[in-house]
Amino acid sequence: MPIIDWPEAERPREKLLQRGAQALSDAELLAIFLRTGTKGLTAIDLAYNLLNEFSSLRNLFNASLEDFSKARGIGPAKYVQLQAVLEMSRRHLKETIEKQSTISCPQETRQYLKSQLRDRHYEVFAALFLDNRHQVIKFEELFRGTIDGASVYPREVVKLALEYNAAAIIIAHNHPSGIAEPSQADEHITQRLKKALALVDIRLLDHLIIGEGDVVSFAERGLL
Repeated sequence: MPIIDWPEAERPREKLLQRGAQALSDAELLAIFLRTGTKGLTAIDLAYNLLNEFSSLRNLFNASLEDFSKARGIGPAKYVQLQAVLEMSRRHLKETIEKQSTISCPQETRQYLKSQLRDRHYEVFAALFLDNRHQVIKFEELFRGTIDGASVYPREVVKLALEYNAAAIIIAHNHPSGIAEPSQADEHITQRLKKALALVDIRLLDHLIIGEGDVVSFAERGLL
């Protein structure tokens, strides 16, 4: 049965308008994005098929163009649209962080850093540079590595912090393995950075490790 023939309260678009986006299932949200189905399938049917094929929204979002286009009813045009939506979401999170008067919500900071780093297939070391009110000056990806790690150079971090006239920084990196537990190397480089930054009166507020689901905070664990 076409969606237009469904009861109004069950149609994804009308349901969103009446009850808000949070009331919709993953399939219903995806159906709104898809807009139309294909021969013999409504948009909802197509959405369920895609979620079954890719196992989750995240896997669908991270699919390559080649894998995405193999699915029935979608192709390069939908892939481009989806990537644009994802990038808008990342930029929205970035603007939310950068326009805060201060870093007063650790959860939003974590969510932003997760959106930037979690799905990388290689290790990325990044930093949020903050002024003396803990307002974000700049987010910067500093070093990239292989799946095994990234080389981090404290001198370069200090140099950039001075260029931005930062009073404090939060550093973060991802573990492509998905396991967020800090290694001895992570603890070692954190202490090196803390000491190097302290020499120029810049505070290291935290080091966050981004895993598959968890985010480990050095500050919360008393490792700073």
